[in-house]
Amino acid sequence: MFSSFRNSDLGMIALALEEEENETRMRKPSNRNIWVHSAWKTRSLQGEFRTLFPLLIDDETKFYEYFRMTQFTFHQLLNKLEAELKKNETFWRPSISPTQGLAVFLRFLATGDSFKTISFSYRLGKSTVASIIHDTSKAIINVLLDEVMPVPKENEWNAIAEEFWRKWQFPNCIGAIDGKHVVIQAPKNSGSLYWNYKKTYSIVLLALVDPCYNFIAVDLGAYGKNSDGGILANSNLGKSLENNKLNVPKIKALPNTNIELPMVIVGDEAFPLKRYLMRPYPGRGLTNDKAIFNYRLSRARRISENAFGILQQKFRIFNRTLQGDPGNLTNIVMTACILYNVLCVFIRKIEGYKVSEQVLNESEADRKSDRYSNLQNLPRLRGRSTDAAFDVREQLKTFLNSPEGSVEWQEEVALRL
Repeated sequence: MFSSFRNSDLGMIALALEEEENETRMRKPSNRNIWVHSAWKTRSLQGEFRTLFPLLIDDETKFYEYFRMTQFTFHQLLNKLEAELKKNETFWRPSISPTQGLAVFLRFLATGDSFKTISFSYRLGKSTVASIIHDTSKAIINVLLDEVMPVPKENEWNAIAEEFWRKWQFPNCIGAIDGKHVVIQAPKNSGSLYWNYKKTYSIVLLALVDPCYNFIAVDLGAYGKNSDGGILANSNLGKSLENNKLNVPKIKALPNTNIELPMVIVGDEAFPLKRYLMRPYPGRGLTNDKAIFNYRLSRARRISENAFGILQQKFRIFNRTLQGDPGNLTNIVMTACILYNVLCVFIRKIEGYKVSEQVLNESEADRKSDRYSNLQNLPRLRGRSTDAAFDVREQLKTFLNSPEGSVEWQEEVALRL
């Protein structure tokens, strides 16, 4: 009788202990899941966000040098992104605040430092830094893409053309186009897809730029081995231009004349001659009028190269070899382009028209190569330069050498080159 009672009592105690153990296990994660290096436990006291950020707030110059933007711009971004960046907290591990997350991301763009370097500075785990950077880049694309980069309307294209003529003296121009190789570490099992003529691995940033150095359109993620002309032909930007799907006015009178010609973009020798795309006359020993045309086109075309230079100076990640999955790197570079345009809006007040920007979203057709395009997916039209394209270039050449289109210093500069 006694023995039976003792065994029953022990059984009840064992059951109670087991239930308590199960409840504790459900309430508290395993040691492996919550293990944190002792250095990271000092984040709230010794992390860079805790020790340096308050001091930067008191010094506008140092704040700008650190984040590559003003406090006003930083807080404007934070207000727009806070809801997207806010994470749910748990009682055993507090989440990273949106302010700290944005600070980490902007510091990464500003320096190009590795995840590990930022990890030590902010007392954060390397995987946490990677998560912050990838999540923030996606949030910026989701929140700001449509706001700061809509497809231009017809009146905006006209305004851009007028600004090109006023600033750079090239008529009927709606943008300068060029490509930039963003150097990356060779992706696994990619072969020579990303290997370019500069003997590096890269993804290509193809951009259409307005006369004030803002991005109008960007196609990002093409393989480094591809040429600028081939990338344009396969991009939704090129297809949309080919099929007149961008709200671009069909014709516009040249300044001070009644001669009507199509709107055009300007590019270098890497691009084909199209009715909507002007490139220089090839070869050496050109006639004076052709040399002047090439010079005037080059003045307008270099805007795209200058925009890339400003972008690279603003965000130093473009001075480093980027490491990681090409899809994640595409998001990061796209985010840098979006923030570049945001900064241009705050820095420069454009008179006469509101600068419109368009960045290309990810399309289903280009998903395998992590390409972005928010334009309609259209079939590629093949073919070489047409007679109409040659005719447009000839008429522009004639205009730029006429009293209505010439500038007083063009012969001295163009014929000296």
